[in-house]
Amino acid sequence: MDLEKQPARREPEGCLTVAIRIPVRIVVLVLVVPVRVVWDGLVVLGRFLRDSVLRPLWRVLVVWPCVVLWRYGVVPLAKAVGWLGKVLLVIPAGWLYRYVLTPVGHGVAWFLRGTGAVLVWIYARVLTPVGHGIAWLVTGIGAVLAWIFTPVGRAIAWCAQGIAWLANTVATGVGIALYWIARILLVLPALALWRWLLVPVGRVLAVVGREVWDALGHAWRIAGHISLAVGRFLATLFRWIFVEPVRWVYRTLLTPVGHVIRDVVLRPVAEAARSVGRVTRAALDSARESVRQARADFRRMLFGATREREAVARREPTGADTRTLGSSTTALTKD
Repeated sequence: MDLEKQPARREPEGCLTVAIRIPVRIVVLVLVVPVRVVWDGLVVLGRFLRDSVLRPLWRVLVVWPCVVLWRYGVVPLAKAVGWLGKVLLVIPAGWLYRYVLTPVGHGVAWFLRGTGAVLVWIYARVLTPVGHGIAWLVTGIGAVLAWIFTPVGRAIAWCAQGIAWLANTVATGVGIALYWIARILLVLPALALWRWLLVPVGRVLAVVGREVWDALGHAWRIAGHISLAVGRFLATLFRWIFVEPVRWVYRTLLTPVGHVIRDVVLRPVAEAARSVGRVTRAALDSARESVRQARADFRRMLFGATREREAVARREPTGADTRTLGSSTTALTKD
């Protein structure tokens, strides 16, 4: 069954085309299907490696180091180099241009203007008359030479024309002879070989090549459908053999067991651990307080009880005895 979309009108095909098409398509389909399946598998593997391995590695090994190098290496270095270039080159160059080259340029321009005026005067007053005289002399000498050499030149031209006619005649005859020799010995055999051998063989090879190319395209498309069906079958098989049992085991067995372990074992153990921790902290606090008290008792037994420091009267009253503006105990309102 031909799955290709046929055009509305097709030119009549010969028996050779029809005889070649079916075997070629069968052979090509058998050869192309494994190649297309392997190709689709490699494409899927390549996309997985690109998205999962190569792209993160590219970011970690290339992009981030380049960003860090650009941000913390190249940019500060470029700013430093720019500042040094400005300090060491731009500012001295501007000073040199403003205070050295500009005055020197004005002086050179003034000198050139004066020299140009002198040269213009020399050209107009000296060189132009001399040139006119030399041109008049050369014109006279040319007229004399032309009067002398004209007959000689005409004779030489007549002889050259005769020699050229003779050479042209000889060359034409030799060319015609070579043309017919080449035509008889080379062109006619080559033409016969082209017309009666190469053209039929080329037509047959063109038909075979076109059919092979069409068969490759047809087989590649059919192999794509077959590869897609095989991939979907394998994906479904993997799902029902591995994914669905794992999901069922996780949902039906592991989740209830995990909840039971969490409620029956882990939570009581955690509560017991917290209780033990609280008891341990309380015991440690009690032991620490007992050690502190024993140390204080031992110090009193050796050095005696320490005298309490007598309270010293403070300058400012505390509590309710603090001074206020409305109180009669202030210095301003005291009677």
